[in-house]
Amino acid sequence: MPTYAAILYSSRDADWTAPEEGPVMAEYGAFSQVAGPAVTGGAALFPTSTATTVRVQGGKGGDVLTTDGPFAEAKEVLSGFFLLDAPDLDAAIALAAQIPAAWDGAVELRPVIPMAG
Repeated sequence: MPTYAAILYSSRDADWTAPEEGPVMAEYGAFSQVAGPAVTGGAALFPTSTATTVRVQGGKGGDVLTTDGPFAEAKEVLSGFFLLDAPDLDAAIALAAQIPAAWDGAVELRPVIPMAG
C-alpha cells in the first residue's frame, strides 16, 4: 500500500504547545481517531520563528550559511505533516480533506519513495 506525506500548511503560525491552541489540537486528535491505522506517523512543528535555514555556498564542502527563520515568506506556513497509508491517491485525498489544515490552509499530498533498509 502506498504511503503519502500529507504536508500541512496553515493560515497562521501557531505555537501548538500553547494552552490556547488546545481546541485546534483537539480537532487534529479527532482526525487521528477517524483516520485510525492510516496515520503511520507525523509531527507538529514549532512556529517559523524557531526555524533555521541552512545553505552550503559552492556545493558540497563549501561554506555553511545559516539564516534565522524559514526559507521564504509565504501566506501559509508549514506547520506539520502526517504519513498516511492509503490504497490510492483518491483515498489519500479523502483523508487529507479531513485534516484541519485543509479547512483554512492547504494539505499537500506527495507519494513517499520507499527506501531500502
